[in-house]
Amino acid sequence: MEDNPDDEMLTIRALKKNNIKNEVVVARDGAEALDYLLGTGASEGRDLSEQPQVILLDLKLPKIGGLEVLQRIRADERTRSIPVVVLTTSREDRDLIESYRLGANSYVRKPVDFNEFSQAVLRLGMYWLLLNESPPSSGPVATKKAS
Repeated sequence: MEDNPDDEMLTIRALKKNNIKNEVVVARDGAEALDYLLGTGASEGRDLSEQPQVILLDLKLPKIGGLEVLQRIRADERTRSIPVVVLTTSREDRDLIESYRLGANSYVRKPVDFNEFSQAVLRLGMYWLLLNESPPSSGPVATKKAS
């Protein structure tokens, strides 16, 4: 879930460059992300048996912030077990602590340098999409714009 088009483009480019070909779904704000994950709003009627293998979640999202999105993901039985990686520029210790308290599986501060960012996304993709064992019925990757 990402609201920054540059970060979205870099994330998708880094995944493709490293032959991680999973479908990527991008939500540009917290409300759109929750609609997609919970099958509400514009995503009403979406097949919820196909959920992301991992969610890359920015904390600084418009409409509904990343921490509230995380809280609602963990509160819903249908999305509770989806791994959530907070990928953010936030340097606030309280964001780190609150993310883990709310059930984040990982917290990664986004590097500013393109090459470092690309390497971080590659490592995240390799682990969460190729090495990590997901529960059955996992579908596309959902990303959210981060700041």
